[in-house]
Amino acid sequence: MEGVDHLAHERNRSQFDVDAMKIVWAGSRHAFEVSDRMSRLVANDPAFRKDNRAQLPRKELFKNTLRKTAYAWKKIVELKLSEEEAARLRFFVDEPAYTDLHWGMFVPFVKGQGTEEQLQKWLPLAYKMKIIGCYAQTELGHGSNVQGLETTATFDPKTDEFVIHSPTLTSSKWWPGGLGKVSTHAVVFARLITNGQDYGVHGFIVQIRSLEDHSVLPGITIGDIGMKFGNGAYNTMDNGVMHFDHFRIPRNQLLMRFSQVTREGKYVQSDVPRQLVYGTMVYVRKTIVIDASNALSRAVCIATRYSAVRRQFGSQNGVETQVIDYKTQQSRLFPLLASAYAFRFVGEWLEWLYTDVTQRLGASDFSTLPEAHACTAGLKSVTTAATADAIEECRKLCGGHGYLCSSGLPELFAVYVPACTYEGDNVVLLLQVARFLVKTVSQLVSGKKPIGTTAYMGRLQHLMESSCKVQKAEDWLNPSIVLEAFEARSAKMSVECAKRLSKFTNQEEGFQELSPNLVEAAVAHCQLIIVSKFIEKLKGDIPGKGVKEQLQKLCSIYALYTLHKHMGDFLSTSTITPKQAFLADDQLRSLYSQVRPNAVALVDAFNYTDHYLGSILGRYDGNVYPNLYNEAWKEPLNDSALPDGYHEYIRPLLKQQLRNARL
Repeated sequence: MEGVDHLAHERNRSQFDVDAMKIVWAGSRHAFEVSDRMSRLVANDPAFRKDNRAQLPRKELFKNTLRKTAYAWKKIVELKLSEEEAARLRFFVDEPAYTDLHWGMFVPFVKGQGTEEQLQKWLPLAYKMKIIGCYAQTELGHGSNVQGLETTATFDPKTDEFVIHSPTLTSSKWWPGGLGKVSTHAVVFARLITNGQDYGVHGFIVQIRSLEDHSVLPGITIGDIGMKFGNGAYNTMDNGVMHFDHFRIPRNQLLMRFSQVTREGKYVQSDVPRQLVYGTMVYVRKTIVIDASNALSRAVCIATRYSAVRRQFGSQNGVETQVIDYKTQQSRLFPLLASAYAFRFVGEWLEWLYTDVTQRLGASDFSTLPEAHACTAGLKSVTTAATADAIEECRKLCGGHGYLCSSGLPELFAVYVPACTYEGDNVVLLLQVARFLVKTVSQLVSGKKPIGTTAYMGRLQHLMESSCKVQKAEDWLNPSIVLEAFEARSAKMSVECAKRLSKFTNQEEGFQELSPNLVEAAVAHCQLIIVSKFIEKLKGDIPGKGVKEQLQKLCSIYALYTLHKHMGDFLSTSTITPKQAFLADDQLRSLYSQVRPNAVALVDAFNYTDHYLGSILGRYDGNVYPNLYNEAWKEPLNDSALPDGYHEYIRPLLKQQLRNARL
């Protein structure tokens, strides 16, 4: 068929070793083999079917997710899968479920905050799923402002217990995934109060349901918060609400790695530095950045394949033009393709950063912690915002068919967009980055040397005075020229914010007033990190014929598209001239033409099965139209020629007599 033949032709045009690129995308041959094996295991098992998800009522949808999750666990146990293999299997099942929070938040947080004794008690139960945990931090009235949480945990020395209480309606825990119907335990964040003194927010392990009959324990009210955006999407998850009425837990269920309360009620800080808590935060946020590359690459794969199949206009000899050949399509699609690779490589670097930070924290070296905290917060914000926007752009790139649930894009968008607000609202996180940048600039005067991703600030004088060396369009392919342009833009924006802030007598007032400028400076810094890590990746050993050349093109597209999108920053800071901006656009158009023959092969390198993509438009074989047509007849409305309600509402309308009507 035309679609099948057409994509085969596209693949024959590719100028690089696709199998080698698959390994580069996965991170290593081992990671590729694990991922490939697990994706095919899921795709070939009818128990993991998901094409009917958008049509199921909420209760049926949720029960179906419980079935799949139980079946996945059964497979994990039967096949004796490793932790890595189990994680990849759950990833390819591709359904938000309570296990996401159990493995992604509950277990890591207990590991990071518990004492050895607590780990020995709780982790074996969690690892064997004898208990199911969730992460109850956000409240109805507070999310990003953790210090403003209202739930209290008051120590009662008479009984050696903490009394967990929700003093207001807004103190109800709200949003935790897995809480609504499934979790037996929760890490609950509450204000620790002992001897009448509030010691701030701490984490507690709280059993919330009976392990015998799953009933909610007395003193706790729990429910599901209701339908969320989208059809199937995140409605497979039981996001919950929880209200406490003087609920008691043993004292030793305070997670006590960093602080304890004695039997007498005395609050004691442990010898373990509190900074270690940031290790868990770095872990969670680096995972979110990697998830951004997964979601973005999935959307781009669908849009790229369909853009190669779809033909519109331009007919001279009866054959219309492939949509992907239009420059307008390329200028919208190829930067998203480049972004998927860029986010992948910065995610790889964050894996290294997490290991480095963890080792340093273990050796009581906290020197890199503020910078690591700032860059992970910023990268979480920038990548999730860009990915959410990109998924919607991919839907529009697929025209009207992209609006169908069978395209896979509406559900992907609905599943992904919560990432912009969970684990820190994106704007709030960028303001944290901005505070760090302003502090870094102010400390330069005292001779403090910036480190890590802010090391470029050590060349501030040079960057403030530097002029871009681009004279012809091809100069923009020089990584050192591109990198210096991004460094100069970021440095100048941070310095300008610091100067403006210094004019305010009240720094917090100034911070509030200048917050939009500060957010822009933080974005500039984070985009510099992404560009720099892509360039660093290219300096390494990249195997395979033509692979490095394609990655260089994608790196240039990401950098120059970002420059184009934020042209105002580069021009207003005098980082580049208007002529250099025009040359950058010229080079960008040239790069689109160079990537065009390899576009389908570049998304094939993601190695996604049709099952995982869940999209008729993004099918590997390109056989879109017959499958779209057949899918339409699966719609329950087509079960009968006459719709339910015809005799009650349509027929009387058609047969009515309009003698008195004024129409």
